[in-house]
Parts: sequence; C-alpha cells; structure tokens
Amino acid sequence: MAFQGSLRELPLPDIIQLVSVSGKTGVFRLKQEHREGAICLKDGQIVHAQSGERLRGEEAMYELATWPDGEFVFESGAEPPEITIRKTNTNLLMEAARRIDEWNVLSKRIPSIQHIPVFREDDVTTSVSFAPNEWAIICKVDGRRSIEEIALGLEQSPFDVAKSLYGLITSGLLGLREDIVEPYRRALAEFPRELSTRLGGQMISAAAELTGENPRAQTRLARARAVFEKQVEAGRSVDAVTDLLSQLEQAVLVLRGPDEVLQLDRRATLLLDEASRNALAS
Repeated sequence: MAFQGSLRELPLPDIIQLVSVSGKTGVFRLKQEHREGAICLKDGQIVHAQSGERLRGEEAMYELATWPDGEFVFESGAEPPEITIRKTNTNLLMEAARRIDEWNVLSKRIPSIQHIPVFREDDVTTSVSFAPNEWAIICKVDGRRSIEEIALGLEQSPFDVAKSLYGLITSGLLGLREDIVEPYRRALAEFPRELSTRLGGQMISAAAELTGENPRAQTRLARARAVFEKQVEAGRSVDAVTDLLSQLEQAVLVLRGPDEVLQLDRRATLLLDEASRNALAS
C-alpha cells in the first residue's frame, strides 16, 4: 500500500526521515501543479533525486525540500534508476533544513527557480556595484532562460544563483517573470509540425494586434517569424515557441509597454492550452 499525502501538512524532510528509519527501498514521487520530482531511497538511504527534467542529485533533493506545498506518494520497493547522491541522510537533511530557512527569505522576491530574470525598463535609482558572481549571472540574463537554466549554464546550484539574484532584484536592476511555456514543454515536444506552425502564427497575430500598424513592429515580427520557422523545420518546437514568445514580448514591451506584455502572455497561455488540447485529441 502506497504512503501518500500533502506537503503542506507534512514537510518533505519529516516524511523522508519517517520512512528512512524503517530502512525501506522505494521512491517518493512529488507533484506541485505542473512540476514533478522524485527522491529514491535504497535501504533507507537517499541515493538519487530528480526535479523536473534537468536537475538531478543533491541539488534536486534540496530544491524539492523547499516546496511549501504539493502532493507526495511513496512507492515501496521501487529500485532507484541510478545513484547520484552519496552523502548521509543526516548531512542531506541538515543542509535541506538550512536552505529551507534561507528560502523563506528569498521566496519573498523569488517565488520559484522556474521564473525568468529580465532587465527592468525602469531606471535604477540606487548605486549598484557587482561582485564577480553577479556579473556572471547578468551576462546570462537574456529574457528567456530561467534561474534553473542559468544555474546549469554556470555550473552552479540554482539556490546559489537565487541568492545572488536576490540582491540584483532588490536593487531594481532585474525583475522576474513566469515562464508560461514551462508547463507545456513536454506537450510541445510531441506537437506535429503543422500544429507548432499554427500556434506560432497565432502568437504572432496576437502580438501584431497589440503593436498595431507600426513599421518597427512589422520588421521585428517578420524577423521573429523567420527564426521560428527555421527552428520548427529543424524539429525544435520547444525552443521555437520559447524563443518566439521572448521576441514577441520584447517587441511589445519596447513599442507599447508592460501592460500590453501581460495581455500578450495571457493570450499566449490560452493559445498554448488550446493547442495542447488539440494535440491530445488528435
């Protein structure tokens, strides 16, 4: 019989400790809205963790431990697919507890490592100096990569990148936006070419409605369409839609402003929902 429940009622470190003392082998499967993760135990020891499709090992374990809510189920007897963690449970859980305390502060400005850092259009009103690690992060900010993706590119933990970003966000240099494509990545990867092309065309039309009859907008949108079509042709639907949305957001931001960007994002979310339903129905 599976052991399951809510992370809001019982924090993950407490759950793991409860199961590990029994020396069980199995896997915790966790889900929070569109996010999924897993923590594997072998004879009561944590030996593997994965958060999403990219984060593995200790950092995945710590990231999952900071989830304030979600659902879990423990499947007893399931063998770990690989060994990525060799620290003792005690050391892992102590570090997880430390990060949970720090994340309670960071989360006031950084809700999730899935959020995307962006440069703010507002003028920075305070004098800012940068440490080398902050410069490294700033150089990776492109309005498309999430905190998690920036961390992978820098070979740092998402937690450490978030700590550095906290000061840059507080100073007003950077802001965050949600990655509205993230929940649809798996579905997008399976889209037939025709569906991806239609989705891109609808998103471009939505941006065109917001920017109006503007020669600069038409040039930007035409360039974005050309890049999008090449990526779809190469079978890179996820990158194609992600990059297209980023380019459309920048065009709308420059020509119209942040309120219109929010309108574009709301429209894009509806289009992604519709396209995903069509893909499932076909």
